[in-house]
Amino acid sequence: MRILFAGTPEFAAHHLHCLLDDARHSVVAVYTQPDRPAGRGKKPAPSAVKQLALAHDLPLYQPESLKGEQEQRSLAGLNVDLMVVVAYGLLLPQAVLDIPRFGCINVHASLLPAWRGAAPIQRAIEAGDSETGVTVMQMEAGLDTGPALLKVATSIDPSESSGELFERLQTLGGSALIEAIERIDTGTIKPERQDDSRASYAKKLTKAEAQIDWQRPAEEILRKIHAFNPNPGAYTTRAGDRIKLWGAALTALPNPADAQPGTIVAAPSGELWVACGDQPLAITRVQLAGKKSQSAEELLRGHAALLAPGTRLGAAGERQ
Repeated sequence: MRILFAGTPEFAAHHLHCLLDDARHSVVAVYTQPDRPAGRGKKPAPSAVKQLALAHDLPLYQPESLKGEQEQRSLAGLNVDLMVVVAYGLLLPQAVLDIPRFGCINVHASLLPAWRGAAPIQRAIEAGDSETGVTVMQMEAGLDTGPALLKVATSIDPSESSGELFERLQTLGGSALIEAIERIDTGTIKPERQDDSRASYAKKLTKAEAQIDWQRPAEEILRKIHAFNPNPGAYTTRAGDRIKLWGAALTALPNPADAQPGTIVAAPSGELWVACGDQPLAITRVQLAGKKSQSAEELLRGHAALLAPGTRLGAAGERQ
């Protein structure tokens, strides 16, 4: 089968790699987003998909949009059987969806119709879901609304970060994509319409959301820390200085009677406990501004006075 691949980040690059390793099909061209500013220098940098495509000498296209007639004629001229889209980042108009013989398929990191949209992995963890997975779907004009071609489910460990879940879903997605293409090729695929009444939406993460509100329940804050690891990274502040929170665990004790949410409370030696809306949360891994990530125990050995019991974290950042 002649396949056109469209994708941009590392998640997409893994799926392209799986296609390249499958000798039954041929990737005839790759589409990815134009180079974007990245890093501290904000210099244009190639996407993970672009780097992989160049390494395999694949024809590469980086249009700003696929809405123009010229771009659509160029794509049609590739004469592909199927277009595989994984985290491409550009909307495909109906005219593009109609070009390949078997249309366009997408790998989405959720069990659709749950968590349609930009951040399904993070939102599943943040919501406390016990299960997620990947869905290979036939694309249509709506946002992740097309018929499901193949689903693979997996459980979410309560201690799992979005980065860890990302790695697992990436692997599941690659194998699911290869299986779905084989079923399309042999005519054994059975599309299943999504139940729109059960849909939920995974809106894009914002940096503003990453700030911890210590008045929320400890379990909710714990899920946010896991969901926002590694990007954009949950954080709090002390006297205006930002502190990234990379790991945490629930405690079994209630807040001290006089502890306001966001207050560091007395804890076993080497542990950092912060009062939340209902009970303390043990912060296990932190990162001070301009420093490397370290365990709470390591941090307290060098900065015990900075985060002593009674210190208030959060917007006020005041010492009580």
